[in-house]
Amino acid sequence: MPFEMWLAFVVACTVILIIPGPTIMLVVSYALSKGRQTAWATVPGVALGDLTAMTISLAGAGALLATSAEAFTILKFCGAAYLVYLGIKMWRDNPGALQDNPDAKRNRPSRMFLQAYVVTALNPKGIVFFIAFVPQFITAGSPVLPQFVVMTATFVILAAINVAVWAVMAAALRERFRHPDAMRRLTRVGGGVMIGAGLLTALTRRASAAV
Repeated sequence: MPFEMWLAFVVACTVILIIPGPTIMLVVSYALSKGRQTAWATVPGVALGDLTAMTISLAGAGALLATSAEAFTILKFCGAAYLVYLGIKMWRDNPGALQDNPDAKRNRPSRMFLQAYVVTALNPKGIVFFIAFVPQFITAGSPVLPQFVVMTATFVILAAINVAVWAVMAAALRERFRHPDAMRRLTRVGGGVMIGAGLLTALTRRASAAV
């Protein structure tokens, strides 16, 4: 893959990743409500989720979602319902009982990792986006598989860095509000953001593609 083409791909990915989507909203919500330690657990979940989404897309499932309104709608509403479910649970959390307690069931890193993975991997917009976006950077006449590997690794690394930055910023904001009432408000803000992300996901159309 020519360096100039790879660099153009990096720039395009960076611009796309800066725009917050459901995954970023999930990470920010956890960082605000549960702290930096929990938010960090979402980073590998997002990276693995993007890897799964790109693999599924490049394997051909992205084309199916792009052409089948029914398949896209089913996956979209499953993802939206899951986000709303997580948001409602967060809204009802008692921050005083969960705050800075890594042993609390809802604060377990494995739980945060899994939830970040599911939200990222099952985002139909992301899968459709990859099938439409990645081929634009393929160099004709060169082996396709190595180019796919390079672009997939590049996107996953950039996505992980982007998520980590959002998590650090949101967690730093949380550290400024340690009073129980403030923590309760932050928890509800996080839950509200996640519910909003679910509703936005439910309203998206196949023609749009944001990661």
